[in-house]
Amino acid sequence: MNLIPNDTFENTPHSDPWGKLKQFTDARIAIGRAGCSIPTRPLLDFQLAHAQARDAVYQELDVEKLENELNQAHLETLCVQSLATDKQLYLKRPDLGRFLDDESKHVLSEYQKNHKNNAKYDVCIVIGDGLSALALEENAIAFIHSLTEFIHAEDWSLAPIVIAKGSRVALGDEVAEIFNAKMLVMLIGERPGLSSPDSMGIYYTWEAKSGCLDSKRNCISNIRPPGLSIPIATQRLMNLMRQSKILGYSGVKLKDEHQVENIQTDTTQKLLF
Repeated sequence: MNLIPNDTFENTPHSDPWGKLKQFTDARIAIGRAGCSIPTRPLLDFQLAHAQARDAVYQELDVEKLENELNQAHLETLCVQSLATDKQLYLKRPDLGRFLDDESKHVLSEYQKNHKNNAKYDVCIVIGDGLSALALEENAIAFIHSLTEFIHAEDWSLAPIVIAKGSRVALGDEVAEIFNAKMLVMLIGERPGLSSPDSMGIYYTWEAKSGCLDSKRNCISNIRPPGLSIPIATQRLMNLMRQSKILGYSGVKLKDEHQVENIQTDTTQKLLF
């Protein structure tokens, strides 16, 4: 009887020849193998990333923290709530996240009536938790600081910054309509991926109103330290805002023509397959 040598079945991890590409992406590539399965470390990393994504979805937005940080920068804030009054309802009924509740509409309307006598604003910024409150807590304040510098330089009027809980993208339309704002900047937590639980998106709309179509929005996505940087995201948004102010529209007709320099590094030049 011929016996198969024990060393035929190797249990040590094998590297993948595509491993050099891992330095350029967070995607799960070239994870290697151990026997007929994947190594323990990549498996544990996957389970951790899955848990972080779930936590990001269910995390509640720390409204008080955002308010304090914005107020310290001398930015006025108002807080609102959608019709999705809790996280479970928000996930089951996406439609409810698109509308303000009655109390929030009253608060915004009264502010506009009593403080500004229904004056029009150039820009309205809404911070919405979306599917990742973590994304807003990590990125929104720094982005707003960057954006408001450009807004002041353009001499545009800025409405009070609205912090919205239980929000979908369309909720910002109602806010901008109440404030008579020409330009709506909606910051929202994007659906977490397995490598990006902290990704913030921007939806920009010219003359947003209730019932506004998604085709009238421009989106800038994946704003976070390992993704699109805040300075570049700000430049792209300002380019869209300046164009739309001239042309009088946003959305599919408005193209993002912002150019980013292509920086080559020694690493890319030495990439081997």
